[in-house]
Amino acid sequence: MKLNEMKPKAGAVKNRKRVGRGNGSGHGTFSGRGCKGQGQRKSGTVRPGFEGGQTPLINRLPKLRGFKNPNRTTFQVVNVSSLEIFNNGEEVNIQTLLEKRLISKKDLPVKVLGDGKLTKKITLKVQKTSKTAKAKVLAAGGKVL
Repeated sequence: MKLNEMKPKAGAVKNRKRVGRGNGSGHGTFSGRGCKGQGQRKSGTVRPGFEGGQTPLINRLPKLRGFKNPNRTTFQVVNVSSLEIFNNGEEVNIQTLLEKRLISKKDLPVKVLGDGKLTKKITLKVQKTSKTAKAKVLAAGGKVL
């Protein structure tokens, strides 16, 4: 391959539109700008969001206060009382929670909260647990990993 033999891929380069070179070219008279009005003028562009004098959409919408964190993580919440459906010595993780339909998505993290009672001895393997939930699992003789 030589530098003087290199060519762009077929269809990658388009010819420039030459306007104002007579009617035979197909871009004569008004040069593709239409007839009369703001768009025909030399500086006939409008700023983004301009709606021809009508109150723009950005001004018609209410101002929202506050801040939305784009990196916020939402947890799927499971209470200790709903872990009663597991058997003694069973491991509780995202997969087993999905099978028992206590959570709906496998991609979102899980947090176990301490509402209710737990009598089963289980091994808990989730992303987060509250202090009370951890205490209740340990009190029942289980483990929190």
